[in-house]
Amino acid sequence: MQGFIKRSPHGLALVLLAVIFVSLNVFSNLSLRAARLDLTQNNLFTLSQGTLNILARVEEPVTLKFYYSQDIAADQPKVQIFAQRVRDMLEEMASHADGRLLLEIIDPEPFSENEDQAVAQGLVARPIQDGDVIYFGLVGTNRVDSLEVIPYFADERQQYLEYDLARLIHNLSQPEKPVLGIISNLPLDTGAGGMMAAMRGQSQPFLIYAELTDRFEVEFIALDAVKIPKRVDVVLLAHPRPPSDVQAYAVDQFVMRGGRVIAFVDPQSEVSLTAGPNGEPLRGFTEQSNLTKLMQQWGVHMDDNVILADRKRAQRVSAGRDARRALTDYILWMGYGPDEMNADDPVTGNIDRLNLGTVGVLRATENATTDMVALVTSSDEAGVMTRDYVLSAPTPDALQRRFVQGEAPYTIAARLSGRVATAFPDGPPEAGNKKGERAKVKDHLRENAAANIIVFADSDFFDDRFWVSEQNYLGQRFGVPIADNGKFLLNAVENLMGSDDLISLRGRERIARPFTRVEDLRRAAEKDYLDEEENLIARIEAAQKELDQLERSGATLGDAEAAAKAHRAELLSARKSLRRVQGDLRRDIDVLESWVTWTNIIAVPLLVGLAALGLAYRQRRRRLATQKAGGLIVEKQGAE
Repeated sequence: MQGFIKRSPHGLALVLLAVIFVSLNVFSNLSLRAARLDLTQNNLFTLSQGTLNILARVEEPVTLKFYYSQDIAADQPKVQIFAQRVRDMLEEMASHADGRLLLEIIDPEPFSENEDQAVAQGLVARPIQDGDVIYFGLVGTNRVDSLEVIPYFADERQQYLEYDLARLIHNLSQPEKPVLGIISNLPLDTGAGGMMAAMRGQSQPFLIYAELTDRFEVEFIALDAVKIPKRVDVVLLAHPRPPSDVQAYAVDQFVMRGGRVIAFVDPQSEVSLTAGPNGEPLRGFTEQSNLTKLMQQWGVHMDDNVILADRKRAQRVSAGRDARRALTDYILWMGYGPDEMNADDPVTGNIDRLNLGTVGVLRATENATTDMVALVTSSDEAGVMTRDYVLSAPTPDALQRRFVQGEAPYTIAARLSGRVATAFPDGPPEAGNKKGERAKVKDHLRENAAANIIVFADSDFFDDRFWVSEQNYLGQRFGVPIADNGKFLLNAVENLMGSDDLISLRGRERIARPFTRVEDLRRAAEKDYLDEEENLIARIEAAQKELDQLERSGATLGDAEAAAKAHRAELLSARKSLRRVQGDLRRDIDVLESWVTWTNIIAVPLLVGLAALGLAYRQRRRRLATQKAGGLIVEKQGAE
């Protein structure tokens, strides 16, 4: 070795480089184990401040047992990659918890005690070939034996990983969950099957309800309650029946005591008409809901006979009439994005999309004592229609022809804050329930100077069909959101309860965003199509009217034939024009979609490559300039 160093002046340098390399690796493994460079758009591999806040509030030790069948999953590269991400994030969380988060990595070998424990704690195994199964889940416990489980890390929920882990830790660090009181006329907890299905163990609760029960202690409040229990932190009014004075008084006094309320009212609730087990709408559920007396005091009004229509944000539905138009815009169902959200409010600041149907319009009342701030609005191409006309079941095209753009934007959801006076200035109303119960006069409150209320003019918001793709994986029912309805509700309830950390985490979850330019072009072209179609109908009707007049006037057969020939020519001409519009529509959309596709496939990587080459060239020039300025001489090594 010494001889090699003496013979070669570069030998010592090579040895020193090797020593430095090994030392750096050892140092990085020991001291920089958690250091990572996150280059993803939303920093998906970096813990957010919300997660750090949750970890900082963990007082009692929380144990996390990560079960992963590492050896069996060796031939499953997709599972391996996801598992490594889960492990990395768990280790990252543990490193920021100051020893209060205890992480165990367990490989449950087949027929072992660890496998028995995994099954007993609620984990689900995924079968693969050769009869083996993979465990890939998480079990969390605390000192009071509370249990939180992720049965299996489904690949479809990768983007929600940090939120799912942080929520599990948050629930374990706060054994006493906040209490959410619900007053509702919707089958949130049973689904379409109602109580009979629940009694048979066949209920399918709304997925949004499952989200609520995971985060809060949910307590349903009787419709004839004279008082909201003091243990309730926030009241959710989800499409309630028209309340009696006694019921309205209970909510009124809850607000007077400083309680927070989120209310969903609706001029036409389609989810309330969800088919039951016999295919008929569920009995007892009302199509309309309003809180006129209470909302008047809160400073907001919703007209029961007005339904919003939005041409710009209409959802696509099956037309079922024209083969060339498999889908068409239904302007009574809409999908709203960031442009319609209040970016400055924590409830809506992280919302990418809300899917709604037959919604109402909110307006501030005269002489309101509260400040009304819009959370969700319509687009700038919205108008209103009467409920009676909507109930006549017009076609999507008929709705568009009837559409008249009005003042915009219209308010769909709003936050009301400030001073609120009671809706019952004369004290508690007379008892209206079966028990004859009545609130005590001495407990009557007349004002709340700092009310905080959220009102939303839609109840179809809750319907699974509007916002989630339901999936069943390994017997585990879960939803993959296609809209942020669930996120909005959790944001609203948590905000009213005073917790914003999990809200910030949900802000990192992103659903797929549509190509807005493609949508705008399609809508403009379809408007032309509808205008052309309307002109076609008018031309046909005019030609038919002329033909009828000729027949009634006793015109000769030759005249009638000439008119019929003209009618057919007019019809053919109009249909030709219609096909031209359809063709132009399809061609314009195809061109734009192709442009967007090839831009992503070719242009973006090309630009990245050119940027990399430019950077490399720049660095090389800089290095050469530095060497030249410093008088460095680079000797060419060769055989002597």
